[in-house]
Amino acid sequence: MESGWTPFKEFDTVVIVNFGGQYAHLIARRVRELNVYSEIVNYTDFSVDVVERIRPKAIILSGGPSSIIASPNPPVIGGWVLDVGVPILGICYGHQLLAYLIGGRVERGVGEYGKTEIEIVAHNDIFAGWGKREFVWMSHSDYVAEVPRDKAIVLARSVETGYIAAFKLIDRPVYGVQFHPEVYHTPKGRKLIENFVVGIAKARQNWNPGNIIDRIVDEIKSAVGRDEKVLCAVSGGVDSTVTALLLKRAIGDRLVAVFVNHGLLREDEDREVLNMLRSLGINPIYIDASQRFLKALKGVKDCEEKRRIIGELFAEIFKEIAESNKDIKWLAQGTTYPDVIESGGAVGADKIKSHHNVAGLPKWLNLRVLEPIRHLYKDEVRKLAIALGVPREWAYRHPFPGPGLAVRIIGEVTEEKLAIVRRASKIVEEELRREGLYERVWQAFAVVGEDRWVGVKGDRRELGYIVTVRIVESEDAMTADWSKIPLEILERISNRIAREIPGVTMVTYAISSKPPSTIEPC
Repeated sequence: MESGWTPFKEFDTVVIVNFGGQYAHLIARRVRELNVYSEIVNYTDFSVDVVERIRPKAIILSGGPSSIIASPNPPVIGGWVLDVGVPILGICYGHQLLAYLIGGRVERGVGEYGKTEIEIVAHNDIFAGWGKREFVWMSHSDYVAEVPRDKAIVLARSVETGYIAAFKLIDRPVYGVQFHPEVYHTPKGRKLIENFVVGIAKARQNWNPGNIIDRIVDEIKSAVGRDEKVLCAVSGGVDSTVTALLLKRAIGDRLVAVFVNHGLLREDEDREVLNMLRSLGINPIYIDASQRFLKALKGVKDCEEKRRIIGELFAEIFKEIAESNKDIKWLAQGTTYPDVIESGGAVGADKIKSHHNVAGLPKWLNLRVLEPIRHLYKDEVRKLAIALGVPREWAYRHPFPGPGLAVRIIGEVTEEKLAIVRRASKIVEEELRREGLYERVWQAFAVVGEDRWVGVKGDRRELGYIVTVRIVESEDAMTADWSKIPLEILERISNRIAREIPGVTMVTYAISSKPPSTIEPC
């Protein structure tokens, strides 16, 4: 079980067993969208005792990067899971694992990646609302070649390869699907999850994240000693703001809020953030460490090294504050589910990017970590923010990375590049707000790199920077599509950036989705 959390016994719970899949948390989110509580358990911690303690209404086995037939020590759970008496759904690797547990045959195939057509070959309630043929999203090399006929029935096959796309055990509600119903690239995936969770498992739809504020506050009170203080870094983002407000409600003046200006903020952000926080009753210590950070980043080009340096400098500053106030025993952070999974926080997961909230805190900091919202998704955090009195404009601000503009600058961070990316990002946001599109998209910003492009300004040749505009639509940052912004808006953004920002001669638009790209460039 992920540490520091007790299940909500008052709600029906769906347990997602995590085999290190990037989308394990997306499965959990899809379940919560049905107003059914979900909880993630790493496969190493999943046991009969966990099932007896949580008493789940259903179990979902996630995908993962391992191979049940090729990995030296593939992640597995025992066959006992088939006898716990609740519906089970295996997705991708979970699908292959279920087949393996019942004596089926798993083989290495040609691989299916992306949009794939499947055909339903046997009617079942899990495919209620689906047509005879549907497109789904696949991402696998291994496949289930055969399931024992006396134990399982094949429900669907891939049209092109004939691979088993879904099966069900004959005598119990245990299902496997090779595709990913949790991603929105599977158009009827949510319907399948609803069919399983609500229709087959009969889970009650009474989960509401807006009603758990008191529960989180009580857990903070139980964790933090009466004479202990909590240091909380606030950035103005919804995650850290909600974390600080929950702490304020739980421990009052024992909250030590700190706003560190690392010199990598957006245009006018320091002033705007301070005004917003003070309006909510949080008066943070303001530390201008911009020159300290920029000096440490001088000459550094590698993305992960920039992240490491920034995370370590934050930790040094927190340590200095804690040493000046011996009552500070805790460091609170606005870590959310996507932060954890993308930093390789789950057993068996690949680390996509380090995150200073999760993977970048050195052991010498000697502060216990408090993460009140680490089990919530961005949309759930925003609901908490509104319930806590945060203005909608701030609750729905676009996510901004902890390392700031350093990860939107490819190569070395310089004052010139910072000025370009600040102003260009501001222009992007201004134009989207002008058209009423800001809240419709997940993130919108500009990126500047090392490459140059020859331009003509005022009839003179000029060698300038290339600015890339990145606008994506997403629900949780686990997957994302580039936004099909009207061309006239993109044209206006491009014209303004080239006209208003010295040193820029070319503006491009990023049209890669996630995957294969990440949202942030670095």
